[in-house]
Amino acid sequence: MPTPRIFIAYTGGTIGMKQTEEGYVPSSGYLQQLMAEIPAFQADDVPDYDVYEFDPLLDSANMTPDDWGHLARVIREHYRSYDGFLVVHGTDTMAFTASALSFMLHPLDKPIVLTGSQIPLAESRNDAQGNLLTALQLLGTYADRLPGVYLYFDDALLRGNRATKVNADAFAAFASPNFPPVGTVGINADITWPLVPPVPDDDVLPSVAPLGRATVAAFRLFPGLKAEYLETVLAPPVQGVVLECFGSGNAPSNNEQFLSALRRATERGVVIVDVTQTLRGTADLNLYATGRALREAGVVSGYDMTSEAALSKLYYLLDQEEDPGEVRRLMQQNLRGELTPPEEVPSALGRTRQRLARFR
Repeated sequence: MPTPRIFIAYTGGTIGMKQTEEGYVPSSGYLQQLMAEIPAFQADDVPDYDVYEFDPLLDSANMTPDDWGHLARVIREHYRSYDGFLVVHGTDTMAFTASALSFMLHPLDKPIVLTGSQIPLAESRNDAQGNLLTALQLLGTYADRLPGVYLYFDDALLRGNRATKVNADAFAAFASPNFPPVGTVGINADITWPLVPPVPDDDVLPSVAPLGRATVAAFRLFPGLKAEYLETVLAPPVQGVVLECFGSGNAPSNNEQFLSALRRATERGVVIVDVTQTLRGTADLNLYATGRALREAGVVSGYDMTSEAALSKLYYLLDQEEDPGEVRRLMQQNLRGELTPPEEVPSALGRTRQRLARFR
């Protein structure tokens, strides 16, 4: 069979940075130079690859929805010429970009894998070489069987819109709290194929949905929250808000000003999506009275979506759909594997409900 060809979209990030008097900075052409000098990248089991470098290279903290759009369009422009796509990206907002691409590019019959590193490739001790090489090898091996967007880091292949950054100091920087890894890499690469979406039957060039025209925000609840803080976030021209709530999606139910602010916003058409602040679990607005108060105020559940996926999905839906009611409905539907439908929530939640029922 022909050798797979991989397109590397190098957006920036720690992996290709150079040490300067001002600290680590992106340097044009430096990553490509290092890859050319390291024999492992020329090994027979590494697929052919070409590198497209963003200009300017970005620290991922500077990434915006416009940059997501640029990246998606670049991938689409080269889609017919390559078998898989590797996005080299900084870690700070990598999970946001992975989620955004999963909604923007559809349908996908080829893999898009994002990776990066905690330590630059130029350093003698780094995680960059392993992440970059293994991501290339996974793409070369499974290009025809692994459709969709993924994030590869520290020997784990994660669904892109299920990943979140959990550690700024360790090589295991990312986790997928509410969805198992799609693959793990040790001596061998093990892919859990039932977790991989089917390859579309039709060979269709994916479309690129615009993202970022809508006005979207995120707000994290905290004890002692004053309603006027939330009112500022919900004020026009905002169209959608990801509300990061306590526990199972709970919020103060005895704060009438807070609930009134939510009601007024939803009546204006603002879509408010409840996700949990906890690393694992789901927002269930039927479980506690504090959650039901939110539901009655017009808030909808984001179930077990990460904040990154919920924000990206809000951007996507509000850019596609004018009816807030339809956006609320679709936010609760599983569109790209980003959430677990309520009927599939692990039985532990059902057991919690049963225990609570016994005490009522």
